Amino acid sequence: MNRTSGKPTCKANVASVADGHRGATRRQFLKAAGAAAIGAPLIITSSALGNADRPAASDRIVMAGIGIGNQGRGDQGAFLGRNDVQYVAMCDVRDANRKQCKANIDNHYQNKDCKTYGDFRELLARDDIDAVHIATPDHWHAILVIEACRSGKDVYCQKPETLTLREGPLMVAAARRYGRVVSGGSQRVMEDYRGMLEPAWAGEFGTIKSINVNVGPLPQLCNLPAEDMNEDIDWDMWLGPASWGPYNSKRCSGSYSINGASWRSFSDYSGGGMTDWGAHHFGGATFVCDVRELQPTEVVYNDNAQGKWLDYIYPNGLTIHHNKPNSGNLQIVGTPGEKLAPKPIPEYKGWGGIYGDFIHCVKTRETPFRDIERGVNTCVLAHLGNIAYQLRRSLKWDAAAQQFVDDEEANRMVDRGRREPWQL
Repeated sequence: MNRTSGKPTCKANVASVADGHRGATRRQFLKAAGAAAIGAPLIITSSALGNADRPAASDRIVMAGIGIGNQGRGDQGAFLGRNDVQYVAMCDVRDANRKQCKANIDNHYQNKDCKTYGDFRELLARDDIDAVHIATPDHWHAILVIEACRSGKDVYCQKPETLTLREGPLMVAAARRYGRVVSGGSQRVMEDYRGMLEPAWAGEFGTIKSINVNVGPLPQLCNLPAEDMNEDIDWDMWLGPASWGPYNSKRCSGSYSINGASWRSFSDYSGGGMTDWGAHHFGGATFVCDVRELQPTEVVYNDNAQGKWLDYIYPNGLTIHHNKPNSGNLQIVGTPGEKLAPKPIPEYKGWGGIYGDFIHCVKTRETPFRDIERGVNTCVLAHLGNIAYQLRRSLKWDAAAQQFVDDEEANRMVDRGRREPWQL
């Protein structure tokens, strides 16, 4: 722990990385400590031992949350309601959120053990936490996921996982380097589009030639005026790596609005509707068409009397349209008269939907349903689209090199500057 800056910094737990499971390391320590204490008086509570309805403490996943606004509170409730999770801490820059969440957690466990933090680095420095869930605004996601991996934590990160194209490969690399389970958070990919997944994977459409995604709007610049701060919030920490801007309640609102009334609308913090809802819709389209592991090679910009839309061209010949005129969301064009051999649809592991899938994979070290690489591939579509619309022209994308082909102007938009000290 480095106190030179007044804040602790996180370092990867080498022992837990080598072992592949922080929980296993903790249980080994507890077993060794128990052997050393033979002969000493010992009181063990029933909650520690567990019962038919609740695993013993040594077999529960110890969790914490970072960013407990609207979506974060829902995620917290899902994990808090699991009997194989022990929820011990949370971090938020808003004092009201910290107080409310502590009260909820303490009431759930009938104790006062939950710790609250205003700085995520203090939470990540704890060695007793196995996993964290992250639901901050999008501009914080990459830094938090990478730092959590370095600290030996598994991560459940809300969608959209990235704010820029460059962030994705860095997040994937951190997950792989430190041996972490990192799951994205779009439950709609499986749950909203099941009715299209089943016939598509059963081969009923034949070879799928194209699918359309309707989503938007694009992100907008934030020029909101300064307001008197009407809440106890660490404004500098809320901004973090984003450009400095004056406090305005709409600028930092966690509302689900994408029309100028929340951070989701503004390019400093989000990719607008393209990323916010695009993570769901593009995710559904790539799953239906079984291209979750791929990225497009070209984005064709169309602008004519019908309107503006995009064609994403995949290396296998598939085209994903964005907002193609007179097309419905996830409208499929297949090959008439062709029937392909069916293939099994990947399912959530464990129990309890996408949250249970993550917890199961934390225990088993399997790959989660929405592994970070699949989440990143989905976000690539939204980011490529935002750049093509901004430049108003077609683009060629080299997925292996993670850059545009012979396009210096577009390559300057692969990433953005960040305020000190929040660099990647």
